[in-house]
Amino acid sequence: MRNHDSSSENWRGRTALMVAHCAGMVDLVALPVWIGALIARYHLQPQQAGMLLTLFLLGAVGASLFCAPRFQRLPTRLVAVGGFAGAALAFLGVAASTGYAQMAGLHLLAGVAAGSALSVTHGTAGLSINPHRMFALCGMALGVFAIGFLGAMPGIVADNGGSALFVALAIVMLVATAVSALLFPHRTVVVQADERGPRGTLPPISSAVWFAAFGIGCMGLVQAMMFSFLERIGADRGYSASAVTGVLIALGVVNLFPAPLAALLEKRWPARHVVLAGPVVQAAVALTIAHSTSYAGYAAAGAVFAAVMIFTHTFAFGLIAQLDPAGRALSATPAMLMIGAAIGPILGGTLVQQAGYGSLGVAAVLIATIAVLCFARAGHRYTLRSTQ
Repeated sequence: MRNHDSSSENWRGRTALMVAHCAGMVDLVALPVWIGALIARYHLQPQQAGMLLTLFLLGAVGASLFCAPRFQRLPTRLVAVGGFAGAALAFLGVAASTGYAQMAGLHLLAGVAAGSALSVTHGTAGLSINPHRMFALCGMALGVFAIGFLGAMPGIVADNGGSALFVALAIVMLVATAVSALLFPHRTVVVQADERGPRGTLPPISSAVWFAAFGIGCMGLVQAMMFSFLERIGADRGYSASAVTGVLIALGVVNLFPAPLAALLEKRWPARHVVLAGPVVQAAVALTIAHSTSYAGYAAAGAVFAAVMIFTHTFAFGLIAQLDPAGRALSATPAMLMIGAAIGPILGGTLVQQAGYGSLGVAAVLIATIAVLCFARAGHRYTLRSTQ
């Protein structure tokens, strides 16, 4: 049973978790500008650019997998502060880099650092009284952040070069470092003795959690694969820089709504149904982006693409919190998302280089099918568990 004295129940703690979520999930917002800058400003091939993002995300996956099973023992505030500070230094290093190998190593280090901080952030959010609502607040904050970032960064990069992007990412991490140092909430003890297994150990995580985690990973793969090339698709189809930037700004505005909507519908829409529909809608939107021949279709689909992931993941977060009240699985949320997302940029870059942008839509449909099967299995096991 949760101890409700956690400071994540006041606005100081919530603010820290919201800021930390924005910094740790910056890839969810920055991917199109990030990939676009690497290709247009650093003159990298799509596959090379995708590999740098993959290294960042693989670092985050590794850090999350390390932190999650140790979450109950980690000094969470210290990990958050150290992680974000380390990511800031790594991004400053990327901004000053001239060689691809150096950029690759620093992307990996930045991912490890940011992933560690994000892991304890999500684990702590999962210990709040209402994890679904807490994650919805984090999603709202990410939407606000996305408007400013996506509205400003394309112009800043155009005027100041690709290094400006990495300086901006470093500033984001430094802000999260300061806020975490001052406000990061204390972890609470969440499991009573009668909920523990033999010799006081925590019970094993149920298979339903792992199916849900794999489903989230599949959605993260589609998100990263498609979103990485959203800006490039528009540019290569001849749309003006202002038209493409307009889509990115619209995407940021739209991202304000899925998290509060998910919070509003928490008691009305069963999570197991939402997570089944999410991959289907995501694949349909990805197909539209990949194959649309008109600006209107590209813009409409691009504006709502990330919102599908935010809405679905909020329900999945709440569902997993019910299945694992100790917070271990939620501490692994970055790994769930980013193990798929880590493959996305390099897979997307390879597909684009070999078969064009249309291949991204076909791949999205295939991956969505796997996600639906995983969520169906997780939902079935959750239903069996809840009726016992």
